[in-house]
Amino acid sequence: MRIYIYSRKSVWTGKGESIENQVEMCRQYIASRIEGGKDAEITVYEDEGFSGKNLDRPQFQRMLADSKKQKPDYIVCYRLDRISRSVGDFAPLVEDFISRDIGFICIKEQFDTSTPMGKAMMYIASVFAQLERETIAERVRDNMLMLARTGRWLGGPPPTGFLSEKVEEVIVDGKVKTSCKLKWNPEEITVARTVYQKFLELRSLSGISKYLMRQGIRSRSGKYYSVIGIKEMLKNPVYCIADKDARDYFLAQEADVCFHEAECSDRYGLLAYNKRDHSKKGAPRQEKSEWVVAVGKHRGIVSGKEWVAVQNILEVNRPSSPEPKTFNDYSLLSGVLRCKKCGARMFSKIRANNPELYDYICSSKLRGGSGVCDCQNLGGKEADDDICNFLLDYINEDSKIFELLENLRARIQKEETVNPLAEVEAQIAKCNREIEQLVSSLSQPNVSPSLITHINSRVSELDEQLKGLQAQKKHLQADLDYLTDADLQLDVLSRMLAYFKENFRALTIHEKRELIKLLVQKIEWDGENCDIFMYGE
Repeated sequence: MRIYIYSRKSVWTGKGESIENQVEMCRQYIASRIEGGKDAEITVYEDEGFSGKNLDRPQFQRMLADSKKQKPDYIVCYRLDRISRSVGDFAPLVEDFISRDIGFICIKEQFDTSTPMGKAMMYIASVFAQLERETIAERVRDNMLMLARTGRWLGGPPPTGFLSEKVEEVIVDGKVKTSCKLKWNPEEITVARTVYQKFLELRSLSGISKYLMRQGIRSRSGKYYSVIGIKEMLKNPVYCIADKDARDYFLAQEADVCFHEAECSDRYGLLAYNKRDHSKKGAPRQEKSEWVVAVGKHRGIVSGKEWVAVQNILEVNRPSSPEPKTFNDYSLLSGVLRCKKCGARMFSKIRANNPELYDYICSSKLRGGSGVCDCQNLGGKEADDDICNFLLDYINEDSKIFELLENLRARIQKEETVNPLAEVEAQIAKCNREIEQLVSSLSQPNVSPSLITHINSRVSELDEQLKGLQAQKKHLQADLDYLTDADLQLDVLSRMLAYFKENFRALTIHEKRELIKLLVQKIEWDGENCDIFMYGE
């Protein structure tokens, strides 16, 4: 007889229904309640740190795969929700077990699919399991919104101009949580003030971007503020003072405003929650009618009247000069050419007085002017022709590039003959076998406490070793995939080079770009000269 035991716990806590307790209770049930269970071949599958909201769990998926290779007589779990809390996942799963004559037993609920009543009761219980999960999720959301209404900062990276500060411990749903509030970051708050002041003056996102670049003002990551980043800053109510104008605006937007007019104060700023729908891919921004707006515990920097004016301008205006596209249908060096002075990409821009001509311009200079970068523009058509002529001269029968390609191919083939992945997989299999043997030994009668302690310690060591091996396997697999892709690229490149000179002029602009990217690592322009860096040199 072959029996599978499955156990799961969302978070390790060291108490309650631990995975070890679940497995032990399943073993006792098998030995006492299933005929022939004492002599059964038992395989244990354990998932720790995984939710029951779906079936995407490594050991659970492994159990399903194993059940198709070697059909077990029974699959036993401690409780129904260890398998799944979703009716949509659970129902077809049980149907599959029944169709393949696999008994499914939940010992806590005393369900057994081998009986009609057990099957019916299991479906009913699965409905309640899903209801419990959805109720828990709703309760967590309600608790978060309750905290939001008190003006607490609920975590995450603080916005520009602020720091997060722990202030107290609060009790939520019987659990102790840390309460935080925002406070000014002196080094950044002046930037936020400047952004709002300049936007009301210039009424242009790109105008603010250029101003900040010319002033050398960068974000906390060391990069220049992007137009999108500036727009997000202007739309964030965290900078708005919690006055009557702000309250009236959000009431008109049908937001959930959590403070009365008497609570309006020039001393504090606003906090808005539920701004994004995290249940959808990309967490899109929701309408303001879905927002929860409360008085925060931080100071605002912009009056409600000014903040509302900014929102009205943003509704009407769009960025006056969006960043140019890296790729187009006329310039050859898009995505390859960089400014040597500041390291930024160079974009192509058609001349206003002659649509037939274009120049490559440093993107920093394009956004911030010559005060940010004074690199001389590069004539586009002339640069493209010079690069093409250089490559045509570079690739000839006497060129070292063919020798370079052969050396690369030999190195790749040599590395492919040595496959360390197989050795790592063998070590993983060995660890799994030893863990299974140790776990199985716990089912033997009269196991001494000292032996249990020793086994637990050894299993922990093997588990850590297994994690390291799995990480090593992942890196090795990526390396092998890279070698395979590199070998394929070499074949393509060799064939293209064979008739490069004869066919280059006939290629489309996109085909020429792809070929240049295979040969050229980067091209730098310092205002006077172009430096071309070929791969392998």
